[in-house]
Amino acid sequence: MKPSLSYENIASDIKKTIALILAGGRGVRLKELTDWRVKPAVPFGGKYRIIDFVLSNCVNSEIRKIGILTQYKSQSLIRHVMRGWELFHAELGEFIECVPAQQRQGDDWYSGTANAIYQNMDLIYYHRPSYVLILAGDHIYKMDYRSLLAFHTQNEAELTIASTYVPINEASRFGVMETNQKYRVTAFNEKPEAPSTSPHHPDYALASMGIYVFNTDFLKEVLYKDAKDIQSDHDFGRNIIPSLINDHRVYAFPFFDFQQNQSLYWKDVGTVDAYWKASMDLIGVSPELNLYDADWPIRTAANNYPPAKFVFNDPDRQGKAVDSIVAEGCIISGASVTHSVLSNNVRVEEHSTVDNSILLPNVVIGPNCRIKNAIIDKECRVPQGTVIGEDPEADARDYDLSPEGVTLVEPEMLGQQIHQIE
Repeated sequence: MKPSLSYENIASDIKKTIALILAGGRGVRLKELTDWRVKPAVPFGGKYRIIDFVLSNCVNSEIRKIGILTQYKSQSLIRHVMRGWELFHAELGEFIECVPAQQRQGDDWYSGTANAIYQNMDLIYYHRPSYVLILAGDHIYKMDYRSLLAFHTQNEAELTIASTYVPINEASRFGVMETNQKYRVTAFNEKPEAPSTSPHHPDYALASMGIYVFNTDFLKEVLYKDAKDIQSDHDFGRNIIPSLINDHRVYAFPFFDFQQNQSLYWKDVGTVDAYWKASMDLIGVSPELNLYDADWPIRTAANNYPPAKFVFNDPDRQGKAVDSIVAEGCIISGASVTHSVLSNNVRVEEHSTVDNSILLPNVVIGPNCRIKNAIIDKECRVPQGTVIGEDPEADARDYDLSPEGVTLVEPEMLGQQIHQIE
């Protein structure tokens, strides 16, 4: 059954919605990429940060009350938001604000996703929304939240969970729902060992995307009840949602293209391999996630860098990039870049090759290097003659080698102490 997704008559509901973005988690599975920054602040796609995607979804969906709930090593995220997202008019009640953890409810920091919202109930009380849209700050996708809100109101739901179809063999990594034909949720299991299949697509499971719409009064009720439960982990997936299924109107919103009969693009870039794959997805001729879509722009903080430059055209020293994303400020100097993503202000020196790799901002690849299947983190200075991605044993010894063979390189692995601790 195809649900109604029209949002033509919900303009007033959008104005009565506040979006709260959960952006406080470290993201330990991204290894050293999150040693000094929170996961939503990790650079992505050449010029963006991961959080730019959910913020762009909000802005493009005309949601103009946005709180970003931070906790772990949030300075680079806060700086990025302040530089790039001062878009709204406070006199009209519009805002994008970073809200640090403040121990407003007791002496503890956030202990779970639900507790993060509970500790910021004062923000909800202050703005008095009718609906609270809860979002994750670390996923890559494009979604019109107006369709989600329309689905929620049309079904008179108390809670709506955005969902995507995933293969059964991958579903144990997610919260998995069972629904009836009208997408009302009848069961919810967090990371089950034996996931249930969907009645709409029998070879797939219907998985939670960690995106929720709550009626505000209902959210207050369930959060206060959960806060008093000393046995609870204070997590939406593990505790709150399963407790609501039997007695409340909980629906699953399918993030699905019914014309093409396929799920729409959504990636949780929570591991090194997933981050690398999602970055490589952007390079294709017709990628599923189109960064060049003028109707749904992805915004970010502007950098005052000059255009990218490719220099030297000698027979044995040609500066070129093929099937690649090359951001502003890059200089490819007599080197070859293939099927890679180069972030702002990267330098690749002569006679070096970069293949199937991600170079984050301000990386310098010295002369005569060979870099393959790698992620080189911000500020790395890769010495002349370095070879990465050809010898797994050497890569595992000197750097961090992922289960699928992607080599992650941090400045400290190269003996470069860019993070000074006194």
